[in-house]
Parts: sequence; structure tokens; C-alpha cells
Amino acid sequence: MTAPDLRPAALDESALARIRSLEETLGGPLVAYEPESPYAHLTADQLAALQATEADLGLRLVAYRG
Repeated sequence: MTAPDLRPAALDESALARIRSLEETLGGPLVAYEPESPYAHLTADQLAALQATEADLGLRLVAYRG
């Protein structure tokens, strides 16, 4: 599996203020990123079906976004 891609985070004023406060506490700049996963977001039913197929076939499956 690959690691999620990262992109700069879109921050509202409240989040930005919290990060600025933390920068003051830490004494240096921070950069906020949002993970952007290539993996599919599965419902509980979809995940159960995937896991059942894994168990039946004795392997691991990875669901990617389409």
C-alpha cells in the first residue's frame, strides 16, 4: 500500500488561530496538510462484503476510489 497523498489544508479562521497559537508555543512555523487517500470510502455493508471475500479467498484486498 502507498501512503496517502498530502495537500495543503484549507483552514477556517478558528483553525488558523489555533495553529498560530501552537506556533508561538513551539517557537517555529507549522504547515497544515490534509491527507488525500486514494482508497475507497466503504459503507459498513461494502466493508463486510470485502472482508468476507478476503476470508473466503485467503487474501487481502484494497479498494481504491473509482
